[in-house]
Amino acid sequence: MQIKRQAHVLYRCEYHIVLATRYRRHIFRGGVKSYLSSKLVAVRHYYPDWEFITYNVQSDHVHLVMTFPPKYSPSEVVRIIKENTAKALRDKFAFLNYVYYGRGGIWSVGYFVSTVGLDEDTIEKYVRYQQREDLGQAIRLEGP
Repeated sequence: MQIKRQAHVLYRCEYHIVLATRYRRHIFRGGVKSYLSSKLVAVRHYYPDWEFITYNVQSDHVHLVMTFPPKYSPSEVVRIIKENTAKALRDKFAFLNYVYYGRGGIWSVGYFVSTVGLDEDTIEKYVRYQQREDLGQAIRLEGP
């Protein structure tokens, strides 16, 4: 993954996010699954600095690997994705209003988020030898 740039920020942040349906109901099948995929891509229209590296829609949950600037918190990104996709799905597929009648939205309240990045050993070596690197006396951390 490359380093991204904005006005006063350089960043390299990848996140693995898992969103589950409420009560783990298997609603993402057929047309609902493909429509959800198109809505995930459409979110980028409003947030062009977000990038979906990959995503996978299962019948009862969604895996997202994405990158976004540090000005957004992971909880804010999850909220935006849930709000936009839930409204679009309920408007398009009327049966979801009956499946979740009086029980809140289609998404469960929680979510899973994890950072994706360098391994811990590489980061420790980088921090340990940073002064040498700044002085031009860097040791080689990686293989040939």
